[in-house]
Amino acid sequence: MKIAIDISPLSSGHKVRGVGFYLEHLKNSIVKYDKENEYVFFVPGEKLPEDIDLIHFPYFEPFFLALPLYKKHKTIVTVHDLTPIVFPDAFPRGIKGEVKWQMQRLALKKTNGIITDSKCSKNDVIKFVGTRESKVDVVYLAAGEEFKVLQQSERDVDSLRKKYNLPDKFALYVGDVTWNKNLPRLIDAIQTTDIPLVMIGKSLVNEDYDKENPWNHDLVRVHELTENDKNILRLGFVDTKDLVAIYNLATLFVMPSLYEGFGLPILEAMSCGCPVITTKEGSLGEVAGEAAYFVDGYNLESIANGINKVFTNSSLQDDLKNKGFDNIKKFSWEKTSRKTVEAYRKAIGK
Repeated sequence: MKIAIDISPLSSGHKVRGVGFYLEHLKNSIVKYDKENEYVFFVPGEKLPEDIDLIHFPYFEPFFLALPLYKKHKTIVTVHDLTPIVFPDAFPRGIKGEVKWQMQRLALKKTNGIITDSKCSKNDVIKFVGTRESKVDVVYLAAGEEFKVLQQSERDVDSLRKKYNLPDKFALYVGDVTWNKNLPRLIDAIQTTDIPLVMIGKSLVNEDYDKENPWNHDLVRVHELTENDKNILRLGFVDTKDLVAIYNLATLFVMPSLYEGFGLPILEAMSCGCPVITTKEGSLGEVAGEAAYFVDGYNLESIANGINKVFTNSSLQDDLKNKGFDNIKKFSWEKTSRKTVEAYRKAIGK
């Protein structure tokens, strides 16, 4: 097979987000592990060879017209999640957004195959796009190999703490700021404790955004809630090397999301030996397995009690660490690339 993969997100704002991570690791692993097939990496506008068997669009946005309605080649698309479609009240789309969604939905239905990150996202695609179950393949992601337990010297730890002004012990959050991330409730919960919270994510420190856009409502709230709180540290974007080191230093990782299509930071934290607190909403129970301490994402007291319990109980921390190490064995980029190639064959009809 000759497969063309659209790598345009690597040169856009997606590079530091989940789509960029997925595409970079897919690109590297598929070349490393698949020696039978040929791959062409392109950006839209470039001329493709005539003998292409399949084009892979490794991203999908319901309100951005990225998929061609009329196509020359067979196509397969990765849909990471449909959260804005599942929760229209939290992500109002307006008339233009509705028109774009219907066009994207039609384009997605016309593809030869769809890849999702989880069973949860597969079910959403079947329900909201209206495609048949056999057309959708679940291909799990994995943490990068760089996410691992580090043997950090005291000097390295001191240097990292000074660089980011990190407390001795802290809870950690890594991710975006959208309604489904549930950050205002996390902040309200952590403020009922004396536990420091370190938050990592580019949008957390972004001041240049539309404060009137309802999609940014939680970002406005996060800025307001943390403005004068010295116990909450918003670091913004952190490079991967330092991020791995911070996962290693954190007492726990907390991701109280109300919905996720996958939840990659959970696997990153587990790979670094960091105990995980999360919910069972969306795909999170699917990804975390039995290796996390689960809380009710809609209940502030449940989140606060969970953080307090894990933060103060070293034996519970050790138990979650060990379960986390077992859980991550189910996920690898070798498996991801192999399952992706299987989805390619199926879409082509081989």
